[in-house]
Amino acid sequence: MILQMAGIAKSFPGVRALDGVSFSVRRGEVHALVGENGAGKSTLMKILSGAYQADQGVITFDGKAVAFPTPSQMIGLGIAVIYQEFAQAPHLTVAENIFLHRLPRTRFGLVDWKKAAAEAKRYMDRLGFSVDPLARIDRLSVAQRQMVEIARALSRNARLIVLDEPSAVLGDNELQKLFSTIRSLQKEGVSFIYISHRLKEVFDISQTVTVLRDGKVMNSTATREMTTDDLIRSMVGRSIGDYFPPRNPKFGNDVLKISGINRGKVLKDISLTLRGGEIVGICGLAGAGRSELLRAIIGADAIDSGRIELRGKALTIDTPRKAIALRIGFAPEDRKTDGLFLSQSVSFNITISRLRDVLSGFWLNLSHERKTAQDFAAKLRVKTPDVDARVGNLSGGNQQKCVIAKQLNAKCDVLLVDEPTRGVDVGAKREIYELLVDLTERSGLAILMVSSDLPEVIGMCDRILVMCEGRITAEIAKADATEEEIMKHATVH
Repeated sequence: MILQMAGIAKSFPGVRALDGVSFSVRRGEVHALVGENGAGKSTLMKILSGAYQADQGVITFDGKAVAFPTPSQMIGLGIAVIYQEFAQAPHLTVAENIFLHRLPRTRFGLVDWKKAAAEAKRYMDRLGFSVDPLARIDRLSVAQRQMVEIARALSRNARLIVLDEPSAVLGDNELQKLFSTIRSLQKEGVSFIYISHRLKEVFDISQTVTVLRDGKVMNSTATREMTTDDLIRSMVGRSIGDYFPPRNPKFGNDVLKISGINRGKVLKDISLTLRGGEIVGICGLAGAGRSELLRAIIGADAIDSGRIELRGKALTIDTPRKAIALRIGFAPEDRKTDGLFLSQSVSFNITISRLRDVLSGFWLNLSHERKTAQDFAAKLRVKTPDVDARVGNLSGGNQQKCVIAKQLNAKCDVLLVDEPTRGVDVGAKREIYELLVDLTERSGLAILMVSSDLPEVIGMCDRILVMCEGRITAEIAKADATEEEIMKHATVH
């Protein structure tokens, strides 16, 4: 065993996060760790990384007990934890982030920028990603930033790498490259803890799987001995039933029409229509222009040319504020940077999109604000002590629910969602799917959804638009949609 964690317990005020958890990883294996949001996965990994101290329990790494671990000590031992939310310096380059605090030096003590760039490129090439090592992190897509995190772990010669939702924003090609890298490193004796809500990945890449629920180990066994139903029952304590809710769509008139949108080399002659009550999916490989299209529609990024019509009327949407006023909602891909005020409360984040509704004259009506937030929190099953809690303290999945609630509170009739279930557990995914379907069928909401999860796109969408290198290369009807058909158009233009 490379790692043994025995009897780990951790409590926070009012919450028993971990209750006697025992967890071990063999040398050279991929051990999947699964469970609903709030099950204790992130807390366990933060204890492993030294970010948290366990209240009780013992950690043994490579045969030696580790007392009072610190982040620097665990990194030095060869443990690298790549969290779902990246720990990066956005204003620095790819090379600077990979070698943060470890930049190579010349014999005169100066930073060897040429060597740093060359080494950074070598690690990125090893992952199969072509990224300029001198590009700033904040100019990269989420998928590219994720690869930089993995490259940084490789550069530290890690012996145990924890991957927290590593594939949430990757297309199939990128995911297969990631799996190829993992398998190659396994042969060198590197071990992995793989945390994912995508159960197919658990079966594709792991040899062992451990299920946490409410801070306790519910199951730990060889992956080949489990079925998807077994995993789901262990995770949520019940059978989920049909994963995607049944639909009986009734389409209205065109609500949103995009004609000939161009933006540099990112978007090229994009045209589409979206009807009331319809869910249209947009998919493609990382860098295809999916997220950029949504940002262009809401005015976050300026377009060079093109026409946007809303309910038959041509409009100029040059700011997200104007989009919200026109009842176009947007749930962004990176919720922490673009979707939430992390230091503010759940109620603040949900109601900020329509502040005038919770004002009494010039003053904020706190009871009305709280009641509105409580209604949405209950509807979306947001797990929070109360709506006055800081949204930054919630799990990733519950933060995502708050982002969606904020857009629903804006009373939008067009909703653009970018990776709506990224980092969301299997039970919460079903709840979000049901919510989106209910909104289209009850209120005629029109939804334009970007997702890297092809089964999600196929299961949820009435039509699918495939993008490649900034262009829409295919429109596929739901009845004709397969993963193979989508990937064919995502890689050829």
